[in-house]
Parts: sequence; structure tokens; C-alpha cells
Amino acid sequence: MSHPLKKISVAILSWNGRRHLETCLAALAELDDPGVDYEILVLDNGSTDGTADWLRAEILPRSPRVRLIASAANLGFCGGNNRLVAEASGDAVAFLNNDTRPQRGWLKALVQALAAAPPDVAAVSGKIIDWNGERLDFGRGVMTFDGHAFQLDFRRPLATAKVPAEGDELPFACGGNMLIRRASFLDAGGFDDDYFAYLEDVDLGWRLWSGGERITFAPDAVVHHRSSATSDLLGLYNRGFLFERNAYLTAYKNYEAGLWERIMPALLLTLVSRTQALLVENPGGATLRLDPYAGHIANTAPNGSAPPPPVPATASAQLPPAWTWNGFKVRWKGYGPADFLRRGARKLFGSSAPSEPGSVPEPPRLTDERTIAQLRGLSWLLGNLDRAAAHRQAVQARRKRSDREIFERFPLYLVPTYPGDYALFNSPGFQAWLPDDLPLVRKTLEEIMEM
Repeated sequence: MSHPLKKISVAILSWNGRRHLETCLAALAELDDPGVDYEILVLDNGSTDGTADWLRAEILPRSPRVRLIASAANLGFCGGNNRLVAEASGDAVAFLNNDTRPQRGWLKALVQALAAAPPDVAAVSGKIIDWNGERLDFGRGVMTFDGHAFQLDFRRPLATAKVPAEGDELPFACGGNMLIRRASFLDAGGFDDDYFAYLEDVDLGWRLWSGGERITFAPDAVVHHRSSATSDLLGLYNRGFLFERNAYLTAYKNYEAGLWERIMPALLLTLVSRTQALLVENPGGATLRLDPYAGHIANTAPNGSAPPPPVPATASAQLPPAWTWNGFKVRWKGYGPADFLRRGARKLFGSSAPSEPGSVPEPPRLTDERTIAQLRGLSWLLGNLDRAAAHRQAVQARRKRSDREIFERFPLYLVPTYPGDYALFNSPGFQAWLPDDLPLVRKTLEEIMEM
């Protein structure tokens, strides 16, 4: 059954991204006729690079489709796009990242796919490729059991990457290239403002599915993407705060009653394990692994023997060689060369283990930015329990489709990602907390994406 669209609003958020907008808006000016009227809304999200003045002087006078909406403060990806939807006059909204270059047929493909879809299809997602058109950025995403998500075949060559076919169902559409019915977006609650950025599209997708709607794929709606060009402005460690907090919120709000209570222990074990793995990376952090009653106090060492050596500060010793190598690469990129070498030297020459029985270990000192980001995420969650509970109640109140039906279509993934995950996920103690009836796909990062 065809559902014609009358007007489309293209929504573009920009925070200090004038140089990206120049390319993006130029590409939009060359679009093929999508067959419907459309407008282009640009929100200057508290930029300090002169974006708004440039738009007023250079773009608006010669581009009648473009409309500027200015915010003095950065509303985040979620709040900013919610503001754009509130301003939109179209009956469907196309979300587009500012650091993209849409192909000429991009909007036409999205419009045709959504217009021809059954009425329960709330959104269609397009394909995202790298700037040079050689590798896949987004085709299909998957959710993990704890609220995180991955882009399948991310960074793999397009010749080998697996891309969904026209009309294939997706668990969520990518927030950087999607067309959604405005009524469906608003009825589902839009993007959650509390997220600020990251995983908001995963959360929205789950809410759309549980609310009885569907999401499909439009492979011809292609945009080129400068991956992480905008998100890098947030900083690596600030992003860690958003990832961990938002993943927990996604799981907490969306798991249905009965399943949430059974999956929660495994989710919390994972969160605690990852926090501990980060804590021991700090100076003196190895002391957190010591058992004070195993030979360290009160003469409990048998026959006056020395205390046992501390457990290695990371779980890399428990991992297979390939994982250890990948962990090296992740740390090298995450810390930067200087900080990576400094940490290595500290581990080699500044051990925090006690040198002899009865000696006092170096107390932990919190210096690692990733650890601080993790603890900030936990603090936010603890400080906003009531708010999160209210959001969960609203999500569950509009449920029309069970999680069982959703996960039969889209099984959840179990992917070791952080230090310690491999050992945790393979331990009988952890696996005992996984619900037997929950479909799970076990994969490594190498199987998910190009490392």
C-alpha cells in the first residue's frame, strides 16, 4: 500500500562544522528531484566558528530551501535534532550529518522507499560509505545484550562488505542518514535528550519496534561520511562517558518486564568488570586486586612466606594472541603514543606491588581519563534513577510488540570489547546469569568490523 509524502524536511545539525557544511550544502544543491517538496533546516548548535554568520551572508540569500535555526548553547545531537523536528514543516524528516556528502539520488531513494513501504514502516535507513567511496560505514547495525551497538562490516571494502537488500528490516536506522515519519518520531518520544549524543538511534529504533512499527533499508540512499569528524571534537574520554551511560539507559528503558529483571545481573556484572579493569590501570591500581587477608596483614601468610604476586593489572594475559595485539592497537590509538609509552614505563619500573611482606602498597591514584569518564557515567546514573525510571515507564506503556518477537528478528550480540571482557564472558559464573531463552550471537570484534 503506497503512502505518498507531501513534503520532506532535511535536518542538519552543525557544531563548529562550517567547513563540513560547505561541502554538504553544495551536494544538497545538486540533488535529483525527489518528487516532493522539501526544505533544508540547519541548526547552528552553539558554534563559535562563525557558522551562523556565514550561512546568513553566503547561503540563505541564494538558497531559498535552506532555513537557519540558531541556538546559543550546544543542545547536543539529541536535543538539537529534536529542535529541528519541532521546527520542521514536512510530514517526514531526513536526518543527515553535516560531515557527509550525499549522492545525487540520496533523497529520492529515501522518499521512494518510505512512500512505497507499508504503513507500519516508520523509517528507512540509507547506506553510509567512506569519503572515497571504498569502504562501508553503515549498512546494518546490531545491538549487544547490554545496550551497546555495532555497525556490521564497518570499514570493510565495499566489494566484500555485506549490505542489506532493498526493504530488508533493520533493528535501527543510523541517525546520520535516515528518513522517518514525523508523527512516528514524535509519538515514540523523539531522541532522548538525556543521551546528548551516541546510541540515541539505537534507543529510538528499539522504541519504534516495541511500539509496533518497523524500520527498513534503502541501499540507493547513499552518503559519503568523514567518519568521526564531528565526534572527535568531543574528545575521546568524554565520548566514553556517553557510551557507557547511554548503553545502560538503552537497556534499562527498553527491556520488557520479566526479561529486564533476568538480564540485569549479567549487565551489571559487565559494567562492574569494565570499571574494575579501568581502575587497575591507574597508578597503584594493582592493589585493588590484593586480598588483604591472603598474607598481607595479621600474620596470615603461611610459615611467614611472602605474599603471592599480584594479579596482572589487565586481562591481556588471559586473552588469545590476536586479542592481545588488538588491545595494544586500541590502547595505542586511545591513549596516544606519549601517554601509552608513559604508562608502559610506569608498569615496568614503578610496580605498585609490595616489595616484601608487611610493606605498604602504593595507594591507588585516579589519573586515567577513561576511568574518570566511566565513574562519571556511574555517578550520573545513580543521580538520575528516578528520571530514568519515569522514562522506562513511558516506553513500556506504549509497547505493542514483545522483545521475544524483536530478538527473533534481531538476535542480541555478545562481543568482548573492553579489557577483561573475554575472560568474563567465557566464565561459567557470568554465563549462569544469561537467560537461557535469550537469543545471543557470540562474535569477536574482528568478525564484526575491520580492525
